[in-house]
Amino acid sequence: MASFSSLSFQTLILFAVISAVTPCPPSDRAALLAFRAALTEPYMGIFNSWSGYNCCQGWYGVTCDPTTYRVTDITLRGEPSEKNLQNLRRSSGLMTGNISPEICNLDNLTTLVVADWKSISGEIPSCVTSLSLLRILDLSGNQISGVIPVDIGKLQRLAVLNLGDNAISGKIPASIVDLAGLMHLDLGNNKISGELPSDFGKLGMLSRALLSQNNLTGSIPSSISKMNRLADLDLSMNQFTGSIPVEFGQMKVLSILKLDSNSLSGQIPSTLLNNAGMGILNLSRNGLEGTIPDVFGTKSYFMALDLSFNKLTGRIPGSLSATRFIGHLDVSYNHLCGTIPIGAPFDHLDEVSFSNNDCLCGNPLKTC
Repeated sequence: MASFSSLSFQTLILFAVISAVTPCPPSDRAALLAFRAALTEPYMGIFNSWSGYNCCQGWYGVTCDPTTYRVTDITLRGEPSEKNLQNLRRSSGLMTGNISPEICNLDNLTTLVVADWKSISGEIPSCVTSLSLLRILDLSGNQISGVIPVDIGKLQRLAVLNLGDNAISGKIPASIVDLAGLMHLDLGNNKISGELPSDFGKLGMLSRALLSQNNLTGSIPSSISKMNRLADLDLSMNQFTGSIPVEFGQMKVLSILKLDSNSLSGQIPSTLLNNAGMGILNLSRNGLEGTIPDVFGTKSYFMALDLSFNKLTGRIPGSLSATRFIGHLDVSYNHLCGTIPIGAPFDHLDEVSFSNNDCLCGNPLKTC
């Protein structure tokens, strides 16, 4: 038994030594060096560690498979969390350059994060769709331009696609709905135009869809209501027209819905307001008409409910007094009339929440 234990210990030591000295393949190292050559990072010195033959050991932001020694992850974030690095930030950005197509030679890559560097420009290499093992693609917070690769749907294992806060233009590729495993999608704050694919609802695993601050047009696809895992939908600050799909009120997981600053018309679906799971609802700055449905109840719990800057008429629903909680309510800049309901949900609200209507009265406005 002692001899066996000794042999096992020696085997472990040998494996550790081999792991420490086994370099990554020359092709992976060459791809990383070409990737580095296209970027300039003068303040933090993160690429100073990218030296020597073994890119699997000590190269900042690089992770390898422990058995094949192939590069699997590149994670380079420009938002230093350590307080002692905060003074290294510069208004011009921490890193410049572009994403080299040589990155596509790392065919075992599962994670590519080059985010929040503010000044990385150029386009997304079209060959990135050949990285069949890729699960996370995060290039957010840069100045990347061009279009989303048209065949992005080839990345069948992709779970996270974050291209937000860039200068990406063009349309959302139709193939995006083929990303069957996608859980997080952020394309916000870009210059993307055109319509959402009508079958956008095919993304059945999606839990967050953040598409705000673009130039998206057309109607909001009703197929989104089939996304049973979707909890957060942000389509704000676009140019969507038409009505709010009635089916949205039947989405049991949806808790955050932001449709503000579009050109939506029609009435507010009553099911949207009596959905007990809805916590943040922003429909402000549209052209919504009709009355506010009187469908609130004891299960209603709104951290924020914003219906301001529309064309709503009638009274503020009395059932709002029965809600369990309303953190922020804004019905200003409409055509509402009548007495503001009383009750605990209204006690902390000030006159700004009700201002610029036709004939509202009562606390906190003037007495009726």
